[in-house]
Amino acid sequence: MSYRDLEIYHLARKNSNAIHKMSLELPKFELYETGSQIRRSSKSVRSNIVEGYGRRRYKNEYIRFLICALASNDETLDHLESLYETGSLTEKEVFEELVTQTNLLGKKLNRFISSVQNSQGNIMKDPES
Repeated sequence: MSYRDLEIYHLARKNSNAIHKMSLELPKFELYETGSQIRRSSKSVRSNIVEGYGRRRYKNEYIRFLICALASNDETLDHLESLYETGSLTEKEVFEELVTQTNLLGKKLNRFISSVQNSQGNIMKDPES
């Protein structure tokens, strides 16, 4: 079993790659401002999932990293909305797809956190299975 087997990891990876690609199409002045921030926050989601998984033997540590992943996901959503509201992200379809993916990831992270919190005994197994 590896973090690579977690659905939330695959969703976070897909989302961070899509956001990275989108951010490179932003106007130059946003590329190093909000573009940089949204790339970091979306990549932080997957990094926290990976680091938390490495500490899964310690339930509270695992949960702490998963909550950090959720917070970074919320930050990513806020950056997306800001980019769209200010007109830096002009493609409505791209915005809506990224918001949908980010919201889905947030819901799955919440469920995963609840599952880990409610697990008894050995949490070395994937609570999604």
